[in-house]
Amino acid sequence: MDKNLIIVVGHYGSGKTEFSINYAVKSKETFKKVNLVDLDIVNPYFRSREKREMLENMDISIMASNLTNKNLDIPALSPSINGAINDIKARTIIDAGGDPVGAKALSRYNNIIRNKDYDMFLVVNANRQDTQNLEKIISYYEKIEATSRLKITGLINNTHTLQSTSIEDVMRGAELVKKVSEKLKIPVKYHTAIKKIADEINKNKSMEVFPIELYMREEWMY
Repeated sequence: MDKNLIIVVGHYGSGKTEFSINYAVKSKETFKKVNLVDLDIVNPYFRSREKREMLENMDISIMASNLTNKNLDIPALSPSINGAINDIKARTIIDAGGDPVGAKALSRYNNIIRNKDYDMFLVVNANRQDTQNLEKIISYYEKIEATSRLKITGLINNTHTLQSTSIEDVMRGAELVKKVSEKLKIPVKYHTAIKKIADEINKNKSMEVFPIELYMREEWMY
């Protein structure tokens, strides 16, 4: 079972933010209170805080910069983040920066988080050049742990090409993260795919796939 405090990290293009939002929405089925913390203060695109209105309408609290302009790239983080991390009754999901530089914002909360019972999931998209083989993923894994000073506890296979994702993409990603899991001795927590692909794989019962809605992509982006 996943912990109440979940940290999500992953390379740019991995689908880290999309997974974080979908995971927050799913968490509402079992948690009365769900917090989504946007710690991505480096990447100017596809931030979870851009969906604040949608998430708040779902009764999901979102915390990020203490400034209201979502397009500003400055390390001004809301003091409410500490409260969310310490809230033992809530499911709190931290959408952390998408590279070792971005993970520095996460290290700012290291003294609080490391004393908590937390999970940190590494999202892998095997279609991205920087995470397309075992050696590159392990190198990325090591850099994220060193920068954040926290331990990655699980892997997420989110191998995709947006709406063009195929079953073959998902299965190829599954094989890769299995090798990473065996090498690092950490579990594969989820395989994900857009809903139509997830439904097809789940119907065949070849493996369980977490269905993803593309909340961060407008139709013209597909």
